[in-house]
Amino acid sequence: MTKLIIQIPCLNEAATLPVTLRDLPRSIPGIDVIETLVIDDGSEDDTARVARNEGVNHIISFPRNRGLAVAFTAGINACLKNGADFIVNTDADNQYAGTDVVKLLRPLLSGEAEISIGDRNISSLRHLPFIRRALQHLGSWVVRQVSNTTVPDTTSGFRAYTKEAALQMTIVSEFSYTLESIIQSGKKRMAIAHVPVATNPKMRESRLFDSTVSYIKKSTATIIRVYAMYEPLKIFTYIGGVVFSTGFLISLRFLYFYLSGLGGGNVQSLILSAVLMIVGFQVLLIGLVADVISGNRKLIEDLLYRIRVMELERRNEPLPRPPDTGTEVS
Repeated sequence: MTKLIIQIPCLNEAATLPVTLRDLPRSIPGIDVIETLVIDDGSEDDTARVARNEGVNHIISFPRNRGLAVAFTAGINACLKNGADFIVNTDADNQYAGTDVVKLLRPLLSGEAEISIGDRNISSLRHLPFIRRALQHLGSWVVRQVSNTTVPDTTSGFRAYTKEAALQMTIVSEFSYTLESIIQSGKKRMAIAHVPVATNPKMRESRLFDSTVSYIKKSTATIIRVYAMYEPLKIFTYIGGVVFSTGFLISLRFLYFYLSGLGGGNVQSLILSAVLMIVGFQVLLIGLVADVISGNRKLIEDLLYRIRVMELERRNEPLPRPPDTGTEVS
């Protein structure tokens, strides 16, 4: 029996959650059971009560707000524990057309992909300011470069996962899971598909960030941090190489003046050159250490994956029968 669980992270979504839930499909070809899961991320309204009244199958409630990334991860873990074969994540503001869940699952059900991401066609979202659309395009391009994927809408929260893909996911960011999960999946060489999806009229402003500047800062930090986790040697080699090369070029400049008999007044250049070359070499050494740490991280992720699999296997095992004492109880 194939089970799909649709998870919805929520923060003060009592007004929009009913619309989102009623827009979800009730049956999907290839899926035997469809359940819903709501993660109430410290809401100050009646989000949890509304979810119960709407017949949500599973509800996770945090006493205080922990952030979208934590809520998403908690939802993924709960879906796995509740026997999900496929997991769909959508937003509680009804941004995405619920009927497109079928389109999201199609590449997964056919075995073509392990992850499917909805493409909103950012350029068509006229309710977003031009600067936001431009930044979305730029950010998606950067993520595609560092993750070696072809996902056009990397910030889309409308996505589907197979059980195997969900088991391998490890989110460490506290800001958002969208960028990190794509970079991580790309580095693990998972099969990622993207499908065009429709969007509904805007119901409220985004609660993920306070301003465009804040969004840029947090997204940039997330991309750099995650990429450095998987390609530390490359990043530190670039940085160290630039610093070392700058120092080396300055040393050539000093050498030129020295051989020309004018080196006496350029001692500062020699000192700056030596400092830059030493710093560049140290950065390269840091890259080597970071590369070793990155290898350990991969081993830890593999261990975490195995533990998750073992937990699910034990959960599905029948309870051991009590020993036969030969005594009958009437």
